Amino acid sequence: MILKTYGWSFAVTIAGLVLAAWYGLTAHLGIFQALLLVAILCVLEISLSFDNAVVNATVLERMSDFWQKIFLSVGIIIAVFGMRLVFPIVLVSVTAGLGPVETVELALQGGDPEEPGTYGYELNQAHPTIAAFGGMFLLMLFLNFFFGEKEHHWLKPLERFGERAGKLEAVQVVVAGAVLLVAAETFATDHGRTVLASGLAGILTYLLVNGLGELFNVEEHLEHGEGHDEAERDTPLEGGGAPVPGQGGTSTTGGGGASGPTGVAKATGKAAFFLFLYLEVLDASFSFDGVIGAFAITSDPIIIAIGLGVGAMYIRSMTVHLVKEGTLAQYPYLENGALWAIGALAVILIISIEVHVPEVVTGLIGLAFIVAALISSIVHNRRHPEDAHVQAHAEAH
Repeated sequence: MILKTYGWSFAVTIAGLVLAAWYGLTAHLGIFQALLLVAILCVLEISLSFDNAVVNATVLERMSDFWQKIFLSVGIIIAVFGMRLVFPIVLVSVTAGLGPVETVELALQGGDPEEPGTYGYELNQAHPTIAAFGGMFLLMLFLNFFFGEKEHHWLKPLERFGERAGKLEAVQVVVAGAVLLVAAETFATDHGRTVLASGLAGILTYLLVNGLGELFNVEEHLEHGEGHDEAERDTPLEGGGAPVPGQGGTSTTGGGGASGPTGVAKATGKAAFFLFLYLEVLDASFSFDGVIGAFAITSDPIIIAIGLGVGAMYIRSMTVHLVKEGTLAQYPYLENGALWAIGALAVILIISIEVHVPEVVTGLIGLAFIVAALISSIVHNRRHPEDAHVQAHAEAH
């Protein structure tokens, strides 16, 4: 099971270490230093993105086997080369007004993020744009969970209050807009217009991808008789049946009832395509803090791409492991903990527009929510063994 699930991650790790050793030798960085930096960056990426794996799993298990493979193949190429290597270069090129070739040359020169004119400095200057977009996208994901119906209540008073408040029309958009406006008009005044524009883009991107996913999901259910299409029935992964974040297993609209593209049956076709887009944007939002934080460790973009890329591969493998083992169903509060961690990350990204937040703080907060939710789930299962028995019986059928 371990080799089957993590085999590609092990292979990419070996390839990444070989590439890092060769690069360290040819770039006069030193083999040992290059390998050490890659290892540190890999750990950084995993620690910052474990909650991403949990949320990804809640969406991935709703997709057909074909689209799961697309996410784990094409998706990893986008995640590693697109978000960890190409995206920072494109961002610096746009914000600094440089041509692509100039930006690549600047990137290969490295440089201190505190030194004007370097690649690290230019990327750091673009941080308000990145943090506002990613922060608001993740905040929308959390708010839709908080205001939506839930299958399980972990932090019961807060989560039940959220469900009651979620009866208000579009309350999640109102709250997100208020947070963005306060951030732009108070501590982020030096980048007010940039923060407003980027944050609004994050909110609209979430609403667009979420809305399209729901639209095509409903259409395909109507075409195939509520999902009884042969392609949907014969390709599910084993294990859990946990709902998409915040859904509680039901598809709702308005008033904060939907937190991501949804579907009870295995999604195929256009619905699965928009689920795939949703996962890629979600992954991008999670990768922002890792890419920026990596420059506190090294300014070499090649080493950063290798280290974060290897880490991203393990996050993909963890996602598959969670789906195949039905972990989300076995530990009922794990999804809640991951979404509270996302809420914390969203707040940290927004704060980081003006105040640097150490990456270790970001990683530990997310880990704390996950561990706390896991412990609560174990305690719940021991107190209510009948629930675990019912779930196991459901999975067996």
